[in-house]
Amino acid sequence: MRAVTMQRGAAPYAEGSCLIAFGNTRVLCTASVEDGVPGWKKGRGEGWLTAEYSMLPRATHTRTPRERQQVGGRTQEIQRLIGRSVRAMIDDFKWGEFTLKVDCDVLQADGGTRTAAITGACVAVVDAFDWMVKTNRIKASPVKRRVAAVSVGVIDGEVRADLEYVEDVKAEVDMNVVMSSTGGFVEVQGTGEHGTFDRVQLDRLIAAAVRAIGELDAAQRNALAIV
Repeated sequence: MRAVTMQRGAAPYAEGSCLIAFGNTRVLCTASVEDGVPGWKKGRGEGWLTAEYSMLPRATHTRTPRERQQVGGRTQEIQRLIGRSVRAMIDDFKWGEFTLKVDCDVLQADGGTRTAAITGACVAVVDAFDWMVKTNRIKASPVKRRVAAVSVGVIDGEVRADLEYVEDVKAEVDMNVVMSSTGGFVEVQGTGEHGTFDRVQLDRLIAAAVRAIGELDAAQRNALAIV
């Protein structure tokens, strides 16, 4: 793993926030509480939790145009992944008709932006629900577990975790793994970039991801001051 830092409360106006860094990748994650839910959820007495992802134009080595008119396919894929991951923190939506909107904005990209976003979003969501409890909007936080994510890959035949950009672009196998703090898998996305990979490599990749996510979970616990 690259050096990992998590700064809670980095966006003081948000109900929950975390500025997370995986090496030179930096993502600002905020969780905002809004009254009401989408139309298809109204009248059920349930809440909703959703996510959006974006990258600042100069988060990368060359300027990336803003997605003003239409969200690109890659962005849609990542924000859906973040949404699925943070929803895995809860078992149901029975906290009343409030929506938590998670925004993950990449300030600087050097590989692993989606995994950093998921890991930081988790901290922001925990704090946002705790804020709802403190302000008497809900009786108890619905969070049952934390989630964290890491990229792993095979480079020159070697398994590595938390790939930076120069590693990611030449990886023979590229995989993103999302896990819960209780040890369950939330999502595994793996691709043989230049052909196939075998079961032995898959097992080694998963083992590396499990170890790395254990480190991330410890960092989350430290950031959230969980004993």
